[in-house]
Amino acid sequence: MSDEELGKKDDDHKPVKNGGQRRSSAWQPARVPPRRFLKRVGFVFVVAILVYLFVHNIPILGPDNRMRRPVYPPPSTEAAQMQTVAMNNVERNFNGPIKFTNLAVSLQAISNTRGSQANNKNVLFAAASLKSAATLLPMACQMGLGLKSYVHFALLGRSSIDMEQLWEINGIDKSCVIIFHDARPDYAGISADARLEKAVFRGLHHINTYMHPQAIILDESNEEGFFTRGVKQHVKASKTPVVQLPRFASKSLSWMTKLDSAGLRMWNNIQIDIFIQATPKSAGSLIRLLRSLSAADYTSSAIPHITIELPHNIDAATKQFLEGFAWPPPNIPNPTNERYLSLRHRISKRKLTEEETSARFLESFWPTQPQQSHVLVLSPHVEVAPQFFNYLKYLLLEYRYSTNAGFHHWGKNLFGISLEQPLVTLDGKQKFSPPLFQHPEDVNGQIGGTSNPFLWQAPTSNAILLLGEKWMELHDFISRTMQAQDLLDIMPPVISEKAISKQHPSWLEIPEEYMDDDKELRSIAQKVRSAPETQLASLSLLDALPNNGNLWPLTALPIASWEGDEIDPRDLRTNAIEFELAFKKAVGACNLDSGAGQKAYESGSTRDLFCNVS
Repeated sequence: MSDEELGKKDDDHKPVKNGGQRRSSAWQPARVPPRRFLKRVGFVFVVAILVYLFVHNIPILGPDNRMRRPVYPPPSTEAAQMQTVAMNNVERNFNGPIKFTNLAVSLQAISNTRGSQANNKNVLFAAASLKSAATLLPMACQMGLGLKSYVHFALLGRSSIDMEQLWEINGIDKSCVIIFHDARPDYAGISADARLEKAVFRGLHHINTYMHPQAIILDESNEEGFFTRGVKQHVKASKTPVVQLPRFASKSLSWMTKLDSAGLRMWNNIQIDIFIQATPKSAGSLIRLLRSLSAADYTSSAIPHITIELPHNIDAATKQFLEGFAWPPPNIPNPTNERYLSLRHRISKRKLTEEETSARFLESFWPTQPQQSHVLVLSPHVEVAPQFFNYLKYLLLEYRYSTNAGFHHWGKNLFGISLEQPLVTLDGKQKFSPPLFQHPEDVNGQIGGTSNPFLWQAPTSNAILLLGEKWMELHDFISRTMQAQDLLDIMPPVISEKAISKQHPSWLEIPEEYMDDDKELRSIAQKVRSAPETQLASLSLLDALPNNGNLWPLTALPIASWEGDEIDPRDLRTNAIEFELAFKKAVGACNLDSGAGQKAYESGSTRDLFCNVS
């Protein structure tokens, strides 16, 4: 039978209404009731609008055109209904299961960043608050322009803003090299804080699985409570370093955008102590130094501990000032009310010898972790700029902990970082002219040399950061040298000859052990005191540095020899080897021909230079 006949036969067996009258036996096409028809048309229209809005607002994964556009599954009817409810319902008490509808695609697209490995080049900026996003996005873009790291930005939390609108509001265009991740959960607008806190924790867990960021950068001062709690739970589990930006960080910490992922990974690990060895009759200078330290910016790090070693005789002005001196300063948050200041007062009145002064100086500090703990030695006759601590940390993270520093072993040959440029050579007889920096691309010398940081074979004494492992080597070297001297009948010239001015031997501008020596020393002291002072800059750190704040590689910096003349790196190594051999023979009593008794090099030790002491 035909389909038409099957349909008619079926109709003949159906009960009829309307007084028992049967419909005409002639076949008529079925009609959809008008009301049902209108419902279907309306449903199709709504679905079409939702699909159009969704496709039109699909977030782009990143500004790089080579990266594919994410493809998300269409929203379910339930999700669309809940979004409508969210707009009309001000109560935020939804606490159902958590789904991340937009996160999977962007995470799967970053496999080329080697995020599955613990050590990589990924850095994550994360925010839930739009205020925080407004602070972080410009910094993230600036960091991305450096092309040192893969810079990611993750949006978590309750906001319903779409990613393209977020970019538009914050002036983000295709020049911003950032990889974006939408880590907001479903039904975020009506979720309870407890659900959002859990979503932050789980979202960061998923991100960590695919990315393993070397550091997470947050603007906690403008963040939501649930976001902060979720981040803390994640960090406790993952041990990922977190950089918490203070207020106005976009200006004071803009230099951090020049660091790579390896440097940022060490942001919270390094510790810097400050040591000041006061001299008699230096009350005014010491007070000025301490006031400049109080006015400096320490938002980039934990507050440093200050140790001040006082002479036996303390003048009344110094004593009165120290009684009211607070460290950390009142403007720096100190929830534990811990005092980060130690005062040491010498017992003996007599003038110390060179050896005693050196020993006392080196015993003033010992690194708790040689690779991370360092000491800043300041003369009481200096004054620091407001940005000095940020500058130190910037140089330290770049030249000691960055990827380049690790690959080229810069830390092996880096003794410390000086904050001053000497005016005279170490012998105090000639004016010191630092070597000028030659731009690597200036092959023909058309640009000429420019002022820039440089390397010097000799340490300075007024303001210098000494690396922890090098401090240990220096400590060990002095100890072994003093032992070796007891075994020698005649002091060899390599240690007895005084090649530098009496102005420098014990790390002070005017060392106490030479205070009454002769008219020549007093003349040097007078010249130092009368030297013109440099005005302290009030600019931001990046504005004050050359090369737009970018630090040249350590191997590109010019080098000055011990005497103060510019020297080729190859000649420097040759001179260093010659001096090492002469020292081993004359002081260490080593047989250079047979090599008997010589020891292998060890980090933090100088035992390889001595064959006569253990």
